[in-house]
Amino acid sequence: MFTGLVREVGKVASFEGGRLVVETGLQAELGDSVSIDGVCLTVVENGGGRLAFDVVPETLERVKPFEAQVNLEPALRAGEPLGGHYVQGHVDGVGRVVSVAPEADGVRVRVAPPAQLLRYLVEKGSVALEGVSLTVAAVDETGFEIALIPHTLAETTLSDLASGSLVNLETDVLAKYVEKLLPPLAGDASRPAEPASGHA
Repeated sequence: MFTGLVREVGKVASFEGGRLVVETGLQAELGDSVSIDGVCLTVVENGGGRLAFDVVPETLERVKPFEAQVNLEPALRAGEPLGGHYVQGHVDGVGRVVSVAPEADGVRVRVAPPAQLLRYLVEKGSVALEGVSLTVAAVDETGFEIALIPHTLAETTLSDLASGSLVNLETDVLAKYVEKLLPPLAGDASRPAEPASGHA
């Protein structure tokens, strides 16, 4: 479990044969979970200012390629404040940045997500982008917008976003549980009907 509050921007030292090595000042023990650009990975080696992670093909198929710099967050520990929102580190899909425009002291970013994720995005709701906890500023049938403040731009890799950039997205897990518990609406072909109970 994470909060989406990035602790550090690390540098990718190497990525070969599924082994990702990141240069970082974060202290983590073997077996600890760390969010790398929103992807929950397990520490398999540590020392010398580096952490190593094994990335399986299943993960690589669902996330964007790792770049030179990555957002890092250690897992939330019991008793620590939840300053962002509940983030699992399970990427739901890869979005594409449509535009980046100056807005006051920050920037406004528009993202086109995979169509199946739009149902989980609501204005003033939460979304994790590259592992960063953000608030949805606007949403319509083609995408959503977020407003980035100077602190976020300074402390994460989101300052590098440009039109065409790919981003890892994780929608609010609470919305997914609510959808699972509620019966599908009539005519909603995007959700399979629950199996019937009782005898025919």
